Amino acid sequence: MPLYEHVFIARQDISGTQVDQLIEAFTGVVETGGGKVIETESWGLRNLAYRIKKNRKGHYVMMNLDASSDVVNELERQQRIHEDVLRYLTLRVDEHEEGPSVMMQGRKERGAGRDDGDSTPAAAATSEAATPEAKPAETTAATDAAPASDSDSEGEKE
Repeated sequence: MPLYEHVFIARQDISGTQVDQLIEAFTGVVETGGGKVIETESWGLRNLAYRIKKNRKGHYVMMNLDASSDVVNELERQQRIHEDVLRYLTLRVDEHEEGPSVMMQGRKERGAGRDDGDSTPAAAATSEAATPEAKPAETTAATDAAPASDSDSEGEKE
């Protein structure tokens, strides 16, 4: 059967347990149709790029599916009807990624960067930008040369 990545966004005002109930309900739809839910990741409550049905945030959930297209169509139909689902997107993939998704990897990297105060690339770039002394001397030489050429051109005009 084909492989799919399916992401849906649930309303912000439902609780985490209600999101888990949604996941169980949609997993039941897939399994009833003869498909399998290989993995499920809850990305948590995140900001939306723009308001959707008066919501500024939403609970994001990704499901890796091994199901036929009829099962995916039924899943999307159920989500279209459900009032707690704001948006959904299903992509057909050749194979599922092993390990956590990119969204979950990003959380781990950001959390690790907070512990390393001085070893961040931004701190290294800031310290490098402050140390070069040749650049300020070059800029002052260029500004000194510019007014001299202006005064020469003014003298020629008169």
